[in-house]
Amino acid sequence: MREAVQNLFQRKSLVLIAGPCAAESTELCLQVATEIKNLTTELGVGYIFKASFDKANRTSIKSYRGPGLEEGLKTLAAVQAELDLPVLTDIHLPEQAAPVAEVVDVLQIPAFLCRQTDLIVAAAKTGTPTCIKKGQFLEPAAMTHAAAKFREAGGEHVALTERGSTFGYGNLVVDMRGLPTMAELSNSPVVFDATHSVQQPAGASATTGGKREFVPVLARAAAAVGIDGLFCEVHPTPDKALSDGPNSLDFDGIRKVLTEVSTIDKVRRGFKS
Repeated sequence: MREAVQNLFQRKSLVLIAGPCAAESTELCLQVATEIKNLTTELGVGYIFKASFDKANRTSIKSYRGPGLEEGLKTLAAVQAELDLPVLTDIHLPEQAAPVAEVVDVLQIPAFLCRQTDLIVAAAKTGTPTCIKKGQFLEPAAMTHAAAKFREAGGEHVALTERGSTFGYGNLVVDMRGLPTMAELSNSPVVFDATHSVQQPAGASATTGGKREFVPVLARAAAAVGIDGLFCEVHPTPDKALSDGPNSLDFDGIRKVLTEVSTIDKVRRGFKS
């Protein structure tokens, strides 16, 4: 298990999980991963690269989904090999778990699928560390059942990710009490997904919006409450991103957010000790 993954699942120090929403190309992923690796090295923060080979829950059937399983795994393997980084990606179907686990360091269960027992069991059986995102429709305490499913299926390393809760139509809200609630009840590391938490889910519109200006606000609050990992989607030109552009950060944005979060995290951990 690579150091950044160990630090996350053993709750040793703050880890950043970041990259473009979709693996648009190998060149883009290497560009983003290189930039963020330099930043995390500078700040002394662990780094796990993230990109999805398939966005299976897009609003419109016409929306870009990604390069697909085969090409996506080639891109993730290239990031691993060329930059010596651990990588994380989503799986949407139980049959994807085994082939994806042969390449990646961490599997991720999307929020809408956090109650899908067969998917969680398949991830657990690979023996690969896994992050399960909290569904927008669930209270934080309910995620203890997702963690329990994973462990009862033979999995060892599981983390839970907060990404906001449905608040009326087309909006999300984050209850910061949920972070310690999930951590304590499930005995799991907790990750805060700062960029998906500012999404404005699509209703009548064919695309999901977002307010990235609130990412720093929520990230600072989560760091003060206490998190083990910070999740952010990053793109060199978010307004041109093929997926989740409105809530993604550019390189200046992730520098600002991670600098603030890592500073708060060090203070919090100092107080705790």
